[in-house]
Amino acid sequence: MSHLKSIIALAAALALSTAGASAETAHIFWKDLRPATQAVAEDAGLPMIAAKLPDHGETLSIALQDKTIQLAGYALPVDRDGDLVYQFLLVPWTGACSHMPTPPPNQIVLVTPARPYKMAEAYEAVSVTGAMKPDMEKSQLFILDGVSVIQSGYSVRKADVVSVDTVPDSVVLPVNSPWSFLNKKKN
Repeated sequence: MSHLKSIIALAAALALSTAGASAETAHIFWKDLRPATQAVAEDAGLPMIAAKLPDHGETLSIALQDKTIQLAGYALPVDRDGDLVYQFLLVPWTGACSHMPTPPPNQIVLVTPARPYKMAEAYEAVSVTGAMKPDMEKSQLFILDGVSVIQSGYSVRKADVVSVDTVPDSVVLPVNSPWSFLNKKKN
């Protein structure tokens, strides 16, 4: 009987520690990754590119250093083997980096999943949870017309990654944009 009580006590302790951990996770949005004074994509005129910004999008939110965050966005594989993805760029809209100019570094997160993530297609909507590190890092992205070097402003290593239906704060491209066909993938 005391063995059963020990198991129940252990289960209760694990439940409490899990509840505490989830309470410490900050659910952030893309705006939290840039200075409040920086124009959002719609204000800067899509596509929002680093060259249009006074700081080239290199101002990072140091307040996020080592914080456990959860952020939804679109996954663009950097390192993959078939449908298993070992590293990807998390971006705020579909088409970013490969079909249209690259967002500024403070709007790109380099994600390394804790376990390879099975991805059906590029720009799959995902939610990433893990410790945020503000740091400039370059990644090679292999796209149809060659290799592109993409600079990310943040990284999340050993991330938990799950597929989601929508990205709450994603940018919807204007109807007259040549990239508006990418909107259909969002909602």
